[in-house]
Amino acid sequence: MTPEEFTATYDRIRNEMSRVVVGQREVTDGLLVAMLARGHVLIEGAPGLGKTLMARALAAVSGCAFKRIQFTPDLMPSDITGSSVFERERGTFTFVHGPIFAQLVLADEINRAPAKTQSALLEAMQDRQVTVDGVSRALPQPFVVIATQNPVESQGTYPLPEAQLDRFLMKLAAVDPPADEEARIVRNHADGFDPSDLSPLHAVTTPGEIAAMQAYAQQVKIHDVVIAYIVDLTRRTREDRMIELGASPRASIALLKAAQVIAASEGRTFVTPDDVKPMVKPVFRHRVMLQPDAQLQGITPDERIDELIKSAPVPRAA
Repeated sequence: MTPEEFTATYDRIRNEMSRVVVGQREVTDGLLVAMLARGHVLIEGAPGLGKTLMARALAAVSGCAFKRIQFTPDLMPSDITGSSVFERERGTFTFVHGPIFAQLVLADEINRAPAKTQSALLEAMQDRQVTVDGVSRALPQPFVVIATQNPVESQGTYPLPEAQLDRFLMKLAAVDPPADEEARIVRNHADGFDPSDLSPLHAVTTPGEIAAMQAYAQQVKIHDVVIAYIVDLTRRTREDRMIELGASPRASIALLKAAQVIAASEGRTFVTPDDVKPMVKPVFRHRVMLQPDAQLQGITPDERIDELIKSAPVPRAA
């Protein structure tokens, strides 16, 4: 794959998704970057902002097999991974694949299921395999989990533990669109748009091409000074007095991979600090825990991360 081919395919995916997804460009871009960086995404936002639509649109445009899992308090781990079923005719057990065996999996309202069920995703997200009854089964490639949660409701929800949050490459925030874009959304529905019918969307690529783009992005070069810049940003979260729990080395790796995709999307074969900066908040915001006094002051993780970005010296040469 050439830089021109990567950029052209990247733009085709963005443009095709924009036919049905309006007003959430930052989230749709983040989803695409995470997919090409071989990472998973947590989308947080109030109901009605198109979180499910974005995941379904990405699957339709990329040509990936899609499955949706609606997380509820009574959902069991086997409902996700699958289970062995006894067949009387054969006298043997047959494994029935769960919905996790798809290329793009939507874990809708993931915080509505208890920790035991949430943990069923850990092995899948980390090792891209599922182990049931002592047998490990590889998941299809590419494999991406897009999870959603509502930040407003707390009753009947189970907060995701830090270990699970750290498995997500980035956390994206779905926000209310500007007035003009909201008017466009309403106009689309007035003209007959049905969010449950995405047949107007065309698959502009294939899972094989997505895998090739993932492999290409991993080969984008990064200079030692830019790596030092990434590590400096991560370590500042651990040294900041307002942050109780900072980002782990996994965050540094995630930031590297996301920056490589950004560089490739712009037709470059090397990473610059400007490729790193826009990815810092999505990669860090779910990995830092503020001190109680900072929370009482109303400081948000995004605000603190912004301050850390401003304080970190930017290397001049890459």
